[in-house]
Amino acid sequence: MAPRSFTLSRLALVAIAFLIITANQATAAEPLHVMIDRLVALQTADYDKLAAPVCSDEEFVRRIWLDLTGSTPSIADTRQFLADADPDKRAKLIDRLLTSPEYARHMQRLFDLALMRRLPAKHVPVAEWEKFLRDSFAQNKPWDQIVREILTADGSDPAQRGPARFYLDREGEVNEITRDIGKLFLGADLQCAQCHNHPTIDDYKQSHYYGISAFYVRSFVMTDKEKRVVFAEKADGEATFESVFEIRDKVSKGPQTTAPKLFEGMSISEPKFEKIDDAYVVKPNDKDKTVRPVPRFSRRVKFAEFIASTENRRFCRTTANRLWALMFGRGIVHPVELDHSDNPPSHPLLLAMLTEELANEHLDIKQFLREIALSKTYQRSSRRESADPNQPLPSDALFAQAILKPLSPDQFAWSVMQATGEVDVQRQAINPDALELDAELKAKLKAGPVEPDKQPLVNKAIEAELYKRLAGYEQRFVQLFGGQPGHPPEGFESTTDQVLFLANDGAMMGFIRPRGGNLADRLLKLPEDNPQQIAEELFLSTLTRRPTAEDIADVTGYLVGQTGPARAQAVQELIWAAISSSEFRFNH
Repeated sequence: MAPRSFTLSRLALVAIAFLIITANQATAAEPLHVMIDRLVALQTADYDKLAAPVCSDEEFVRRIWLDLTGSTPSIADTRQFLADADPDKRAKLIDRLLTSPEYARHMQRLFDLALMRRLPAKHVPVAEWEKFLRDSFAQNKPWDQIVREILTADGSDPAQRGPARFYLDREGEVNEITRDIGKLFLGADLQCAQCHNHPTIDDYKQSHYYGISAFYVRSFVMTDKEKRVVFAEKADGEATFESVFEIRDKVSKGPQTTAPKLFEGMSISEPKFEKIDDAYVVKPNDKDKTVRPVPRFSRRVKFAEFIASTENRRFCRTTANRLWALMFGRGIVHPVELDHSDNPPSHPLLLAMLTEELANEHLDIKQFLREIALSKTYQRSSRRESADPNQPLPSDALFAQAILKPLSPDQFAWSVMQATGEVDVQRQAINPDALELDAELKAKLKAGPVEPDKQPLVNKAIEAELYKRLAGYEQRFVQLFGGQPGHPPEGFESTTDQVLFLANDGAMMGFIRPRGGNLADRLLKLPEDNPQQIAEELFLSTLTRRPTAEDIADVTGYLVGQTGPARAQAVQELIWAAISSSEFRFNH
């Protein structure tokens, strides 16, 4: 019998049947975000008493901008949202951000990190890989399609080398590919099952590891006639394994061979050929190693079809859990790469329902993130001012309040540039002639606002130009805050180098110096006798909230009596204090 963590379709069916029986208040047309809230509450006794209230507009606008675009909002966007009296303004903002070019680039960053772990570039330019991801998310390709395009790419097509980076910049190393595929697409860290059954997780068997490895054991990196490094494939070769524990204990029956398969699922069927030469469209050439062999049957292509499909509920479950973790800071199964029966989901009915809904919606990531963002569970506050200080806070696994999430290096970089006004300065400096637009649209842009149907093209071009101007700063943050290549940090950390960078780096100091409409310039132009107005501009720009009475008093006290250069220096110090604060460094 298959381990219960692998019988996901059965679990989903049981869960859904249970929901139909118990959810007497639900309707057939109940939106996903409503079902999310109901199932989260259903899991925990007295959930309503434990749960934090729905967050304020100030909390929401900062959180949703960070989660969907990777940056805090501009002060103009913040003021507009806070002043809007439309009861549907949160839903409208979510929809606006999901169609923005910033969303596509943010998703590109998130999935580049997940898929490549900031591994150094070797054979495929990073820009080509990033463009593939960014265009895929901008087009809202289904996730299974994106994964299939990655897993079938071999780099032989010059126009489609981007997705081949997944294999080529791992040098086609079968064990590394096997481990990463298990973690990324199946929620299973099988690293400790390479040499034997997993020592602490009964569900993870050595045969599972080599069942995946068998899809890749015939693949190898080579250089073709055009001097391109490609991921080629032979028509023969099998995955064999032997437990080191059994060898040690002298009970091994010798190496075992496994057919390609996923866990306890059925093995794939593959054609048999009488002669090995018949198995090739293009045969290997021992005299010419630049000839790329092409088998008639590709295990790799079959694997892509096999794993990345709405029919593969474990793939859908892992995807749903990973997307949930992106928005909440932890998975329903947590960690997301350890989905097994001894680490059950905190909300099994919820995860089963999300898995089915995501599969039914054809792995539409935008729609899935939209429904999560609309839920009260996502919109709960991280603050609990009225909570009994003697009572422990509810576990993060209950999703009863927002979890504090440290900003990623790129989020930190872009939020600093947004808060200090550097983004606005650079946007104002953009010449329409520098944008990737046709001549007619450039002329219209110079003359004034363009037609509404053309605005998305303009927005995309402006975002791309802004990125070119500011990407160097982002890279500096990534180098300092992003950990070692291949090993990004898993949580918040603060090092001496990071502290020195924030306090002394020339770029950081440049961001907070007054220039051309940035935050420091705006603050210095406000009336000196109106510290409340100065504090509001400062706090809305940096922390996306209005200042409290205590904040206003602090700003007033710090600026009192300061004039001329001393006042300018004091304003810069206030900005630096805000963007260096723990409140700024976390998404909450």
